[in-house]
Amino acid sequence: TKLEHEFIQNYKLLQNSFKKTTVDKVIPVERLVKGRFQDNFEFVQWFKRFFDANYNGDGEYDPVMARGGETVGNVGKPAVMKSPAAAKTGISRGTTKAPTRTTTKSPSAISKPVANVKATVNSGGGDNGAKIAELTQQINELRLTVEGLEKERDFYFGKLRDIEVTCQENEDNEVIKNVMDILYATEDGFAPPEEDGNVEEEEEY
Repeated sequence: TKLEHEFIQNYKLLQNSFKKTTVDKVIPVERLVKGRFQDNFEFVQWFKRFFDANYNGDGEYDPVMARGGETVGNVGKPAVMKSPAAAKTGISRGTTKAPTRTTTKSPSAISKPVANVKATVNSGGGDNGAKIAELTQQINELRLTVEGLEKERDFYFGKLRDIEVTCQENEDNEVIKNVMDILYATEDGFAPPEEDGNVEEEEEY
């Protein structure tokens, strides 16, 4: 599904299935179809917990058989999203002094997007051809999801970078100092990033 009305229809079908099986869960369809990361992430988290709590592991789900052998979507020409632009590295101002310290670093990629895969389903492939089509569709959907997450990540990183530069220009202000403390704070168990060139990272395999 690529269109909004198809998303809505699928969510309605899922909601009806919940009602039939007496699952007390209201799906926020209007919020989910808007594509906000937080809303969709929370719903996926709930769905994963729901699945883990109810799936007994008997047998393997066969999506192709469940659909009666029908393929999903246009697997021959999957939609392609442009890669998100890299995050901004600073604010362009004529009178802005160079920041004395910078600890906010550009995040590494979540994962390298999977290359667009074209299905090569042969009419005589039978079940294997249908499985290839299904897996290809899943790969393309995951690729689009990753690209969307990377775009949102870069958007928020750019905003944090702008806040950091602005704060560094007004470090004498007490409120700004508090903002800087929050900006540079790390969670327990996470060390702040080292400056470039100071420490060589050792990778263990």
